[in-house]
Amino acid sequence: MEKKANYISSIEIKALWKGGRHIKWTLRPDVNILSGINGVGKSTIINRAVRGLHLLDSGELRPGELVDGITIHLSPDDATSIRYDVIHSFDRPLLHSDLLEKLSDARVNTELDWQIYKLQKRYLDYQVNIGNRIIELLTTGDPADAQQAAEVSRPKILFQDMIDQLFADTRKTIDRKSNEIQFEQNGDILTPYQLSSGEKQLLVILTTVLIECGEPYALLMDEPEISLHIEWQQQLIALIRRLNPNAQIILSTHSPALIMDGWTDVVTEVEEITNG
Repeated sequence: MEKKANYISSIEIKALWKGGRHIKWTLRPDVNILSGINGVGKSTIINRAVRGLHLLDSGELRPGELVDGITIHLSPDDATSIRYDVIHSFDRPLLHSDLLEKLSDARVNTELDWQIYKLQKRYLDYQVNIGNRIIELLTTGDPADAQQAAEVSRPKILFQDMIDQLFADTRKTIDRKSNEIQFEQNGDILTPYQLSSGEKQLLVILTTVLIECGEPYALLMDEPEISLHIEWQQQLIALIRRLNPNAQIILSTHSPALIMDGWTDVVTEVEEITNG
């Protein structure tokens, strides 16, 4: 029987580099930041961890086993899988020709556009689910259920308030009447594909966190500060934790701004987890 984990307790990678050096990274349940200079292997470690999670999903890897040089340990120990999301920060042109042929939306031109495209459906599903739950609670006539209905809608309202505050300098506000993610600016309607790279990136991160519905899961990001204004970098981890306190954040960075707001104690240098 499948049992979902609360978080990843450790990641081991055998012979990550030539010379047989190994990685063993013991993880916290809340925030984990991998730091180091360019070229030291931060992105490689994150990418190999994602590879391990894909193997776990497919059933090719079980927790605690070594497959393709990767071992993933979950908490609790008897968990068999974990919810997770991976966010790619680089806004490069979308080069997968087979993927482009399948897309009917000509606005999807970059990697961030593609992530937004996929998130639109997940966001719609999220809204349907919470809408049905709110209707169910409000129709019972029980005041306690009415209070619970307000709690169900709270994360979405918090998400919308966050976006409005973050985008205030450019006078963009999220369209709260639309079932899709779109924005209003000076009376015009904007799609998320019309945002700047930094705005798209922040939107992708916060939408992904929202639609996990407060469930325990792992969020992996490689250098999420790319394209983000320094003030957004400073706020990023706190924003994620406010939207979902049960999210386990696993990220790599070389930005001091990302960790200066109270996160220096959760930083791990690559050499600290390298042996052999």
